[in-house]
Amino acid sequence: MTAQPPPFRDPRASVEVRVADLLGRLTPAERIAMLHQYTPAIERLGIPAFRTGQEALHGVAWMGRATVFPQAVGLGATWNDELVRRVGEAAGREVRAMRAHDERVGLNVWAPTVNLLRHPLWGRNEEGYAEDPHLTAALATAYTRGLRGDHPVYWRTAPVLKHWLAHNHERDRVTASTSVRARVLHEYELPAFRGPVRAGAVSGVMPAYNLVNGRPNHLSPLLADELRTWTELPLVICSDAAAPSNIAGLQGYLPSHAEGLAAALRAGVDSFTDDNEDSAPTVERLTAALERGLITQEDIDVAAARLLGMRFRLGQFDPDDDPHIKDAAFDTPEHQELALTAAEQAVVLLKNNGLLPLRSGTRLAVVGLLANEVKLDWYSGSLLRRTSPLAGLRAHPGVASVTFAEGADQVRLRTERGWVHAHAAPGAEDGEPTATAALDPALLAGRTDLPPLTVGPEAEATTFALIDWGDGVLTLRAPDGRYLSVADDGLVRASADQPGGWVVQETFALEPHGGGHLLRHRGTGNHVSVAADGLKVAEEGDVFFLETVERGQDAVAAAAAGADVVIVVAGNDPHINGRETEDRTTLALPPQQDRLWRAAHAANENTVLVLTSAYPYAVRDADAALPALLWTAHGGQAAGTALARVLCGDVSPAGRLPQTWYADDAELPGMLDYDLIGSRTTYLYYDGTPLYPFGHGLSYTTFDYTALTASADGTELTAEVTVANTGGTASDEVVQLYARATDPSVPRPHRSLIAHRRVRLAPGESRELSFTVPLAEALGFFDVAHSRWTVEPGAYAVQAGASSRDIRRTATLTVAGEPAGPRPVRDAGLAAAAFDETSGTELVDTAREAGDAVSAGADGVGELTFRACDFGTGTTTVDLRAARAEAGEATVELHIPGTGCRATLRVPSTGDRYAYTTVTAELPGAPAGVHDLCLTLHGPVRVDRLTFT
Repeated sequence: MTAQPPPFRDPRASVEVRVADLLGRLTPAERIAMLHQYTPAIERLGIPAFRTGQEALHGVAWMGRATVFPQAVGLGATWNDELVRRVGEAAGREVRAMRAHDERVGLNVWAPTVNLLRHPLWGRNEEGYAEDPHLTAALATAYTRGLRGDHPVYWRTAPVLKHWLAHNHERDRVTASTSVRARVLHEYELPAFRGPVRAGAVSGVMPAYNLVNGRPNHLSPLLADELRTWTELPLVICSDAAAPSNIAGLQGYLPSHAEGLAAALRAGVDSFTDDNEDSAPTVERLTAALERGLITQEDIDVAAARLLGMRFRLGQFDPDDDPHIKDAAFDTPEHQELALTAAEQAVVLLKNNGLLPLRSGTRLAVVGLLANEVKLDWYSGSLLRRTSPLAGLRAHPGVASVTFAEGADQVRLRTERGWVHAHAAPGAEDGEPTATAALDPALLAGRTDLPPLTVGPEAEATTFALIDWGDGVLTLRAPDGRYLSVADDGLVRASADQPGGWVVQETFALEPHGGGHLLRHRGTGNHVSVAADGLKVAEEGDVFFLETVERGQDAVAAAAAGADVVIVVAGNDPHINGRETEDRTTLALPPQQDRLWRAAHAANENTVLVLTSAYPYAVRDADAALPALLWTAHGGQAAGTALARVLCGDVSPAGRLPQTWYADDAELPGMLDYDLIGSRTTYLYYDGTPLYPFGHGLSYTTFDYTALTASADGTELTAEVTVANTGGTASDEVVQLYARATDPSVPRPHRSLIAHRRVRLAPGESRELSFTVPLAEALGFFDVAHSRWTVEPGAYAVQAGASSRDIRRTATLTVAGEPAGPRPVRDAGLAAAAFDETSGTELVDTAREAGDAVSAGADGVGELTFRACDFGTGTTTVDLRAARAEAGEATVELHIPGTGCRATLRVPSTGDRYAYTTVTAELPGAPAGVHDLCLTLHGPVRVDRLTFT
């Protein structure tokens, strides 16, 4: 008689039954081991090993060659949900196909990034979709649906959203705390996550490195109080790399690692990504926490059950029944065509005075530091194929001829001991740079099989291409196309196909010294010196003298003078000056690239500037001077072909900006100023005139908007609009629907995107579009006075247009709503964090586990304003709950404007920031009824709440 398989082996059983059965068969030690990123196999049960974490932000990353789609911000620029879903599906199918040949490829996919592009200097701008929560949520939902697949039982991959929460800075990203007021949290930050989670295609979420309101994100009570209330699916929380150790380490939030990991587990973290493949420290810390009573066996079992549930849904235990094994596909013609389509749809036409599209037979000069490049980023796969802008335009049948000038300065380097000479790699030939690099970890680890640079007589001097990427960061490239790089042995070689790696070893800086320059290697921080075995990095460096053989702008001007039209391709290298771990310092185009477009334009007025970048630039002068500008994110393997097809008119551009392009650095808030309401930033609140607004993008045709109507019932808002192509070119149009409150009681956005649709229209074609949006999402806001989401009664404008500043039609409607009413402070007290306005304060943690308090900021003085406080029939005293770790006392002044009522509350030292005391003051002249209330905080003090009696 054949033995029946255990229930966890029965594919007909529910996931819950299978998880419970398998969990019951595991020892306590095996359950704890499951909580590390690298879960070992359990041979006695035939359970294979498993790991969380496979990067697939815009195609499969880090595992070798794969289809490379445009960067996430480029996918954001398509404003095309269905296209992004198809990209996610292709990435998921390639994950499956690659896993069949390489077990290192994981099915738990850490993508997409849904952090909002609040600040354009964020180093990881390339990873997000948009500055708007609606657009971000819609595209993230689409991408995760593609990754997950539509099978009712088995998931193609298990997507994990990154990074919870309010993560939009790289400097001090582990130790800095961001203040996120309640309205910004509920109206801006949470919706980007809530949309895809509610859609049911998300398996989990990854907390961010930073702290929010003084508390590490990996301990966020919002994981339980918000995130896990949005779905019945048992979401898996995967920590970011090394973040569990940060809690007691760099953040110093708890005194020991056992306490740190225990707190994270209690908060809801299930999978601990720490110490790479070495699970021993995590297992030891969790075991110690269990033995000390910091966590319970139930805490461990709940996390292990969530992880097992994900594995069952991925079909790990049912390979014969999993349809995605047969559905796997890699580098198919469909994927190649999709990569081209995505790159085409991501191109944004910023300005056009009629020069574009190019006429057939045009003689082009294609110039610029990115003209012959296909740049990758940290989360790219390796290229299977590539087409640069230069190659794409050379191959286009409508272009008569192409002249190329990169525009890099050609220089020679000399020391007191001789001229620098680079030895070509075997088989390499001089010529145009090739830019064929992939993110191959073996390559980026540093090659030592090539000869190092040496010094010798002038006749042996090598002419290098010098590119200044801004902020004094430069790369040097030898004539064979390889970049100077430093390997582990410290020798300088022309060995890298491209700059790259977690620590970039191909960037240098020139530091004036002794009539010449020291050449500092940024990867090690050391200087280049002349050693017996060649150029080498050391603490003490030699003085180098730079001789310019040819200025890049001169070569560009010469090429431009003989062409009908000049295409200048400028932008960034995603591994340099703006990337993970490094924010940008300015919106300005690097000076060398600024000189190139000016030189081209001086030689030929028909100059087009193409910005290929992971983020916005402030190019006000270029916008004023040039007839045409375009922007595209780094577009992946088909970037050059896509750009050529747009420039030559095969495709009418229809990409739209997913974030505001400001005209100057002065218009930006501080990197840590997350209060977009107070700082008046993003298109939602920005009061100035942007260089290019959110949603902006031009076309080769024209569109007309008519017949906009809007209506609302108790739960939904419905709008209809007719859009017509009134020009002579077939094109997509991105129809954007916005809403705004006409007379709000609190500061509300100028307008908020509530719906969008990208539609294809032939010349003369019109289409009636209908949108249905939940009324609360479209018109509501978070009422801090009553801690609830609400829709106010009154008039609202529903607007349809081509951008946030190009509104074509407006319809009005009136909704009954629910009046907010005054704050019931006499009856319910007043939470300090529930302010309406603030200056000079920061939000901090009331306790380590939960709660938000307010303290004065760095200047030691902070102000809070609370509108419409209802004091009932009057009050005589106020109680303040506050804490002060420092010696001495702090003061909190209370003021009710227009009444003469003032009080000073003196908070003594409580010895600890979490030790609270209650102080009381009389309120002479306190009024009855509804009034505003102001608090002024002097000195280090944590204010939790006020009670009136």
